Amino acid sequence: MSDPLHPPIPPISARDEPRFGSAERKSALAGAFADQGEDYDRLRPGYPAGVLDVMLAPLAETRQQRRAIDLGAGTGKLSWALAERGLAVTAVDTSAAMLETARRRGPDLVTRVAPAESTGLPAASADLVTVAQAWHWFDAEAASAEVARLLAPGGVLALVWNMLDVTIPWVHRLSRIMHAGDVHREDFAPTVGPELELVARDVHGWEDPMPTPDVIDLARTRSYVITAPEERRARVLANLDWYLHDHLGHARGTTVGVPYRTDLFLYRVAGS
Repeated sequence: MSDPLHPPIPPISARDEPRFGSAERKSALAGAFADQGEDYDRLRPGYPAGVLDVMLAPLAETRQQRRAIDLGAGTGKLSWALAERGLAVTAVDTSAAMLETARRRGPDLVTRVAPAESTGLPAASADLVTVAQAWHWFDAEAASAEVARLLAPGGVLALVWNMLDVTIPWVHRLSRIMHAGDVHREDFAPTVGPELELVARDVHGWEDPMPTPDVIDLARTRSYVITAPEERRARVLANLDWYLHDHLGHARGTTVGVPYRTDLFLYRVAGS
């Protein structure tokens, strides 16, 4: 008999990777972020220090230089975190508007408008290539070949995702209400080309403190909500308002610790 006070933790997800239905739908959803730079930068979480430590450890072990290329960089959340650790970073994205948001934080970031599959950057010009929240938007085969071309000998590719920690029941329901489509299976592994081999994986749990209005606005940065008709978008936001304030009982404007898990995958060029 189930205990209503302690409901079972739901399965993380049935997804191996985000589902798009068609190439046209994938393209439309990817393009939806172009005008959301300010909201995305303000509301989406950054990356925990522990994850950055694991990501950068191979550079110290092999005494690599500290040149990074951040593919699908968006508003530069990871790009700037790397720059603050002393790396020379080139942020690459197809959206000039998103990169403009990244540049507003300071002059120390090089940006380039280009697809991840064909950056036009010199071969062997990166000791670290990073992709945060974006690998599933790329053509994995073409992007893998480009990464292998960009990496200097001994270099590392880091694929990283922040995901709502849906092993926690209230967060599971929150993710359903806001239509978070980037929650993966526990045994999720990204699709990469034969040029790359996995050398390490790290999973890091943490919390992002947010006022309740920002938790609601977080849904505005989700591609499903961005592309939804106005009536459906308003319904999602109203449901989130009810869930946080009426159902969970948070006072309006109070800070809530939103639990996340960050999955990090590290690769080297096969045979290197």
